Amino acid sequence: MARRVFFSFHYQRDIWRVNQIRSIPNVTGCAAAGFQDASIWEEAKKKGDAAIKALINKGLESTSVTVVCVGYKTAGRTYINYEIDQSIARGNGIVAVQIHHVQDKDGNTDPAGAIPSKIESNGYKAYKYVDHEKLGKWIEDAAKAAGK
Repeated sequence: MARRVFFSFHYQRDIWRVNQIRSIPNVTGCAAAGFQDASIWEEAKKKGDAAIKALINKGLESTSVTVVCVGYKTAGRTYINYEIDQSIARGNGIVAVQIHHVQDKDGNTDPAGAIPSKIESNGYKAYKYVDHEKLGKWIEDAAKAAGK
């Protein structure tokens, strides 16, 4: 079954890593967590907090699962927490996927980052990204756990 998935991540730091894994079969991913490109993100930042939250909310529309891509500096970020909170409120399945070991545009990897506390405290699963097949299974498992 095809899933519409919201990808939550530290945009500036991890977009390259996330773009390597977002295009898995049977998943329609919202580009850059609802942001189609950097110019849309930058424009929303100029308009302030409400504009960013509106963009996030629009990106979450019609999604059944939120994948929180966990990089070195993901945990504790304001908009990551907002995306998780809104995903919980909408009843989305949620799965955290560590991506620190995926290479960035310069071929660098990072140390592991902490799993956001809202993931662990709400009992959602966290995995280390391995391949598209496993990610697809984790997304499907998260959707089923949420009743979607």
